[in-house]
Amino acid sequence: MEPFRAFRIHEQDGKVQARLESTELDSLSPGNVVIRAVWSDVNYKDALAATGKGKILKRFPLVGGIDVAGRVHASEDARFKEGDAVLVAGCGLSEEHDGGYAEYVRVPGDWVVALPDGLTLRDSMALGTAGFTAAIAVDRMQHNGQRPDAGPILVNGATGGVGSYAIDMLSGLGFQVTAFTGKRDADDYLRALGASDICYRGEVEMGTRPLEKAIWGGAVDSVGGDELGWLTRTCRPGGNIASIGLAGGFKLETTVMPFILRGINLLGINSVYISAELRDRVWKRLGADLRPRHFERIVTRTVDLEGLPEVFEDYVTGKNTGRTLVKISED
Repeated sequence: MEPFRAFRIHEQDGKVQARLESTELDSLSPGNVVIRAVWSDVNYKDALAATGKGKILKRFPLVGGIDVAGRVHASEDARFKEGDAVLVAGCGLSEEHDGGYAEYVRVPGDWVVALPDGLTLRDSMALGTAGFTAAIAVDRMQHNGQRPDAGPILVNGATGGVGSYAIDMLSGLGFQVTAFTGKRDADDYLRALGASDICYRGEVEMGTRPLEKAIWGGAVDSVGGDELGWLTRTCRPGGNIASIGLAGGFKLETTVMPFILRGINLLGINSVYISAELRDRVWKRLGADLRPRHFERIVTRTVDLEGLPEVFEDYVTGKNTGRTLVKISED
């Protein structure tokens, strides 16, 4: 195989540097399936990794990109054959294994998911880890008894990838959704996705008592910090809070009272360390009842490998809205 392009992240003199360079298959992390990449995407985690703003990579250098979709180029795994449409989301890509920002990606077969019915390769990366994580949250909330008649669901971090998809999916399932955001210019975008109400960061009195007025039937939180603590104090009895991110801080200030007096449930959502059964179920649902209705509104930008550096800063500064796709090659 001829050399190909890859966006690789290095560490030099304690500083993270990322650049597009030429590489060869033998230089990639080991695996028994080689994928010719067609699409990838940009997640908050990708931006942290490539800019060095977060300690994501467990070793250097590594090819960036936690997601990839494409066609099988070669496989030693009997489950996959040349030409199959497949995807990989998470699974340690761009953490301890070379990731999806390359024209060819080599991974273990156990990480590979056959493209679900109802999705194109582009759709799968429009979703990527962000959409997959939102779907895991919705799936786990439902399996834990969350129903539309239990009250409105608050989605915190509403304009990000996870938040955008959570609004779309939950509203599509009949839930009343309230978007919580710091972006006052995002009303039209959020309502188009299905939000029936919008709350603005900095304008909500969160209180300090162990229990505040019970407002929310449940929540999807990708921010963490003080706002997650507030959600535990304002969730209705039996409600589920899906905790996904920590952009607002990793500390959680709360008490046991919401848990023992209202019976609320705090669900930790992780898209990497999950069972194959859950992974396969959720991806199948993403091609069926959880398939977003507003892909073209949520995908706000498409770049190629050369354009990656210019989009990362928007993610780490909170200026990004929706999803960024990365087009690597023609299908």
